[in-house]
Amino acid sequence: MKYRKFGREHFDVSLLGFGAMRLPIIGNDTSEIDEEKAIKLIRHAINNGVNFVDTAYVYHGGKSEIVVGKALKDGFREKVKISTKLPTWLAKSYEDFEKLLDTQLERLDVDYIDVFLLHALNKKEWDRIKELGVLKFLDEAIEKGKIKYPAFSMHDSFEVFKDIVDSYDWSMCLIQLNYIDEDSQAGIKGLKYAGQKNIAVAIMEPLKGGLLANPPKEIQEEWDTADTKRSAVGWSLSYLANFPEIKVILSGMNRVDHLDENIKILSECDSNSLSELELNLINKVKNMYNERIKVPCSKCGYCMPCPAKVNIPYILNLYNMGYIYNDITSQAYIYNKMLQEDSKGSNCVDCKKCEEKCPQGIKISEIVKEADREFSKITDFSTMRWYNTNIN
Repeated sequence: MKYRKFGREHFDVSLLGFGAMRLPIIGNDTSEIDEEKAIKLIRHAINNGVNFVDTAYVYHGGKSEIVVGKALKDGFREKVKISTKLPTWLAKSYEDFEKLLDTQLERLDVDYIDVFLLHALNKKEWDRIKELGVLKFLDEAIEKGKIKYPAFSMHDSFEVFKDIVDSYDWSMCLIQLNYIDEDSQAGIKGLKYAGQKNIAVAIMEPLKGGLLANPPKEIQEEWDTADTKRSAVGWSLSYLANFPEIKVILSGMNRVDHLDENIKILSECDSNSLSELELNLINKVKNMYNERIKVPCSKCGYCMPCPAKVNIPYILNLYNMGYIYNDITSQAYIYNKMLQEDSKGSNCVDCKKCEEKCPQGIKISEIVKEADREFSKITDFSTMRWYNTNIN
C-alpha cells in the first residue's frame, strides 16, 4: 500500500480509503447491513494496509457508523483514522451540532473522531450553518477532545468551495472527482487550490458510482490501445493517484475481490507518473463518455427514500446504461419486466424532495418520468443485448 502525508498534519494515510457507504446488505434494503460480511471486509482492508475508514451519520439508514464501530473493536481502532460526517441539515440550533456529534461518538463507540466533516455543503447550507455558529462548534469540539481534524465535503461550484476553504483552518476537504468530473463542482481547480494551502484532499466517487468500472466495447477498445495494460478501474484510480494533492481515494467496496483489486492498483501508483500519451488517452475516453452519458447520477442514494416509492437511483442507472451502451431495449426490458409497478417513474408526484437532496443538482422528477415514457413505449425486445446494470 502507498501512503501520503495528510496535508499539514503529522501522519500518513493510505492512498486507498475504505468508504462505508456501500457495505454488503441483506436483500435489497440498504439499511439492512450484512454485519458479518461488512466487518470481515473492513478488517481485511485494514490487515492489507488501509488505515483510513470513512462513514457518515446517514449512510445505510444510520447503521453504517454502528457497523464501522463494531469492525474497529479488538485492536483495529488503533490502526486507523476514523472519518465521519455531521448531517448539518438536521441541526436547527447551535446545541444540535454537539447533540449530533455525541450520537455519532456513541454509534461508533469511540472517545473521539479523527477526521470530522461537515457533510455535503452547498452555498445555502453553508451560509445557514455559519449563522448558527458551526465554526465555533468545531473549535469547541476540538478543545473538548471529541474531534481532532476538522474537514468538510461539498457539492457546489468552485466559487463556493473557495469561500469554504478560506473561512477556516481545515485539515481536509472531500470532493467528488474522476476523469469525467474534472470541471464539475470543485473540480481540478478546487483540488489545486486546496493543495496550495496544504489541505489534505480526499476523493469520493472515483468510479462515478461504478459507471467507469464496466465500459462499453468501444471504450474498452480505446483503453486497449495503450502500451501499458490496465483495467478500466485501473485507469480511473491511476488518473487520481497521479495528482500529488490527492491524499486518499475513498472507494465504496462491498466485495473482497473489488477491495483486493483496488489495493493492488493503488499499491503500484505514484504521483506524476502517467505519461503525456496516457493522459491524452484518458482525455479521449472522457470525451467518449460525455457524448453518451444521459444523467450525471453517481448512485449515491441521497435522493432516497422517495415518498412515492420511486426507485430513483435504479431508474437513472438503467437510463444511463441504455445510452452508454447504445442499447435502450435491454434496459427497457429490465424496467418493464423486472421493476415493480409502484417503483416506476410514472408514480412520481413532483414533490421534488429528491431534488433538494441531490448533490449533482439533477432534475430528478423530470428525468424519471422521461425515462418511464421512453422505456414504456418499447414493446419489442427481440433486439436487446444484456449488460450488468448493477455495478458496484
